[in-house]
Amino acid sequence: MSPIKEPTNLVDLFESAVKRFSNNPLFGVKNETKTDLIWMTYGDVGRRVDNLRAGLIHRGIGKNDAVGFIGNNRPEWAISAFAAYGAGGRFVPMYEAELESTWEYIIRDSAVKLLIVSKPEVYQKVIRYKGLIPTLEHVFVIESSGPGSMASLEQAGEKHPAASIKPGSKDIAALIYTSGTTGEPKGVLLSHGNFTSNAIGGNRMYQDVLNEDSRSISILPWAHSYGQTAELYNWMLVGGSIGFMESVTTLGDDLALVKPTFMIAVPRVFNKIYDGLNAKMKETGGLAKALFDMGVESAKKKRELAAMGQSSFLVNLKYTIADKVVFKKIRDKFGGRLVGALTASALMNKEIAAFFSDIGIPVFDCYGLSETSPAVTMNCFSANKPGSVGRPIENVRVVIDPSVVEDGSKDGEIVVYGPNVMQGYHNKPEATAAVMTPDGGFRTGDRGRLDEDGYLFMTGRIKEQYKLQNGKYVFPGSIEEDIRLIPFVANAMLAGEGKNYNVCLIIPDFEVLAKYAKDNNLPAKDPKALIGDKTIQQMISDAITASLKQKYGGYEIPKKFIYLADDFTLENGMLTQTMKLKRRVVFEKYQDAIEELYDSAH
Repeated sequence: MSPIKEPTNLVDLFESAVKRFSNNPLFGVKNETKTDLIWMTYGDVGRRVDNLRAGLIHRGIGKNDAVGFIGNNRPEWAISAFAAYGAGGRFVPMYEAELESTWEYIIRDSAVKLLIVSKPEVYQKVIRYKGLIPTLEHVFVIESSGPGSMASLEQAGEKHPAASIKPGSKDIAALIYTSGTTGEPKGVLLSHGNFTSNAIGGNRMYQDVLNEDSRSISILPWAHSYGQTAELYNWMLVGGSIGFMESVTTLGDDLALVKPTFMIAVPRVFNKIYDGLNAKMKETGGLAKALFDMGVESAKKKRELAAMGQSSFLVNLKYTIADKVVFKKIRDKFGGRLVGALTASALMNKEIAAFFSDIGIPVFDCYGLSETSPAVTMNCFSANKPGSVGRPIENVRVVIDPSVVEDGSKDGEIVVYGPNVMQGYHNKPEATAAVMTPDGGFRTGDRGRLDEDGYLFMTGRIKEQYKLQNGKYVFPGSIEEDIRLIPFVANAMLAGEGKNYNVCLIIPDFEVLAKYAKDNNLPAKDPKALIGDKTIQQMISDAITASLKQKYGGYEIPKKFIYLADDFTLENGMLTQTMKLKRRVVFEKYQDAIEELYDSAH
């Protein structure tokens, strides 16, 4: 195959993919019985994009007009996006599971002219915006028929064909609205060149494993730039295919159906699988657990010996037996073809990352932000340093600015330069000026350091860090991630700014807790009622303290805990769409309870 031509806009990227891979499968959706996948080829999708693009133009969409989309990942998401790009418009994706007030804010702020929504239920909620937002002229529904359906828009386009408009690399392709952890959402202006350069740069690092046979299972929302660039655009560069996860609860069945070769994911996916495996092995016991433990230990020893250039016949034999009997079954749960995964949003736990690598599914950490399209650094098969988030991708440069952290620190703020850096925040010149350097760098707000080999190591989040009364800084994110790895814990948030010590809000994993109660003959009552039991609280707090002592200083480990029955969720406004904590919102709700912990003598 000829080398990948480097497109500078998403229209060329898509049209080149349709031309080169016309008969390749692109999108796979479940059939009615959910027992198989129905595949659309690149050619199928290309024809629908042509029709929808013409339909948009027929409805008055032109240069820089905003086309909004509310819905989960599905073929129509991509069809709508590429149709909008080809009409010269800007695409504004929104999450289906979102507050109505956020939809209204985004539609108003981005001046959406035409809106496509997934379902009639969403349509009923947003149709009133036509009378409230002056720019909004049309609303179309995917899962509908008749004049207001997306199908009718495609049919109109088929009758009035229109050629695509080729945008410039600096033209805005999309507005990706940030999650708003500290205030109202900001519309990140990403150009066609931002996206294409980033997809190509990431592809370069995985060109030995990504090809026409590559398949991904779509887990992460394309409304965020990570899933959009790393999966959707990247896969089109190589002619690969994408199957869709129906929901988190069906992921196991979906993996078996899609049979991915590579996954774009977040650490939590692998953390949950790892916890589930260990829990199942403990419950099963006997020979199965003995083989599992032998495999884990031999894999670890094999890896350690290899690092020293050594080998052991006995270790290799044990590993081979465990691999055939135990590890193959685990790989089969992923569909049997998975060769690796890329994860972001948080750093993989080293032990869990090593486990998956040992069983033949290496998981590589990377780093990026919405404002950087998103990839900044990546690990990969040929260059991987566990504990780091990799080295900068092609044409991207990372600078560490020590001026914004305390004196004597060996790290600083991560500043990013390159063709991936956003064009700014929509309608927010002050916010843009606050994060952009005079020479075009983007101040990430993240702390990190570069080692002698150019690998980036994350050390914290500048806006999240706080100082205890003793003057020591705390970076809560990594501590919270490690607390969440404890089987009894579903979620956690640290607090302690200006105090003598840290405290922690804990949401237990009620499924694990219920089993613990049953196994220990505790009174049969609602699992949530168990969190009021002092014995249960002590058991969880002891497990947290013991786990953290292996990695953190005494001042970092929380001394007191608040046990909550209600989790931090999208619905109660305490999580962003990318599952990050809205610390301010959580703290405001539980401020009185937190203060009581410090006021109490015990």
